[in-house]
Amino acid sequence: MLIISMLIYAVVASFTPGPNNIMALFFSQNLNFKSSLRFSIGVGFGFLLLLLISSIFNTTLHAAFPKIEFLMKIFAFIYLLYLALKISMSSIYGTKQTFSHKLSGLKSGVMLQLINPKGIIYALTVISTFITPFSTDWQKQLPFIILLAIIGFLGTLSWGVLGSLFKSFISTHERIFNFVMAGLLVYVAINILIH
Repeated sequence: MLIISMLIYAVVASFTPGPNNIMALFFSQNLNFKSSLRFSIGVGFGFLLLLLISSIFNTTLHAAFPKIEFLMKIFAFIYLLYLALKISMSSIYGTKQTFSHKLSGLKSGVMLQLINPKGIIYALTVISTFITPFSTDWQKQLPFIILLAIIGFLGTLSWGVLGSLFKSFISTHERIFNFVMAGLLVYVAINILIH
């Protein structure tokens, strides 16, 4: 298994700006850390659920159509290059969103995962590229799924914990940060095609 590439992809996807991280940052800065923590735990559970659903979907698809692996690698390669382009050109600053205190709960964190395009595409891509081709046995997949969910949780939690410090660091070194993250995604994309 391409475990190093999977971990790089997981860290880049989990720690770069996205709906989960921006909301955790907002809750930490504008409500309190407890709100951000509840939301982050919800994201972790929701992401675990999303990864499990993706694993079932990908395992079924892989068993029915073994040649699908090549197509999924091509899809993953193109998607990762697209993400790298978007990250290299992105900024965490946009129009400031306002969120209700009710949205900072565990339930909101779980529900967001079911409609979060970044999370859904990430789950489908990481499972189909790094896990299903090497094992369709759910007992062998489960430790990797749990590891990916923990990384996702830690990514969201880090934005809540480090709140203004992380935002300040990225705004100061935004271009370098974005180019490093984009470069890592390009590395992972190329690694997927080679293996």
